[in-house]
Amino acid sequence: MSIEIKSFIDDQMVRIPEGEIELRDDRIKSKWKTKIKPFLLARYPVNMSLYNAILNDSSISFDSDLKPVVNISWNDAISFCNLLSKKAGLDECYFMSNDGENIICDWSSNGYRLPSEAEWQYACKAGTTGYRYGELDEIAWYKENSGGTINEVGRKEPNAWGLFDMLGNVWEWCWDLYDEEVYGSYRIFRGGSWAEVARGCGATCRRRSHPTFRIDDLGFRIAQSF
Repeated sequence: MSIEIKSFIDDQMVRIPEGEIELRDDRIKSKWKTKIKPFLLARYPVNMSLYNAILNDSSISFDSDLKPVVNISWNDAISFCNLLSKKAGLDECYFMSNDGENIICDWSSNGYRLPSEAEWQYACKAGTTGYRYGELDEIAWYKENSGGTINEVGRKEPNAWGLFDMLGNVWEWCWDLYDEEVYGSYRIFRGGSWAEVARGCGATCRRRSHPTFRIDDLGFRIAQSF
């Protein structure tokens, strides 16, 4: 099954070139630049078909439930990445610290992981400079056009690098802590969702919650170092 899984995932991964991105935190009026190394990012958010196949150790279906998986906590996403890596015959990215208090990411691992916040924003913008990479109705499912629910991945226009649903449909967990001194273990998610108003669906919009938080418009997308 490892060959089948790896082949399936490889077909979905997009090579993102190196570059630089400016991040900002409007809450504390702060901006900073981050250099991005080349990495791979999935063309789509993880869908229900793939998620269930990996957790249940069953065959992957290419055309069953293509809606993004939701009600996924940050902890769930990290566990899935490690399980997917193991089943694909790759090294795991995530490990528990010796004191059991923290999750450590091995960025040199060849396994699957969550994108960093900087990687996510850089990939979302795909060389554009605006709040969005296209007209919202053309690129995203959000409150005004979603019909009040999640929709199949890949039904809207992609960005210039061939990534679908980077805005709208589901929020996507990133690796990063939001502000450890103020919010403790809260992690960042990005991108807006099917339930979000237009202003919440933009490349620089940041949200956060506890790593155990789950809700019906929050999922994730996998990345990979190389």
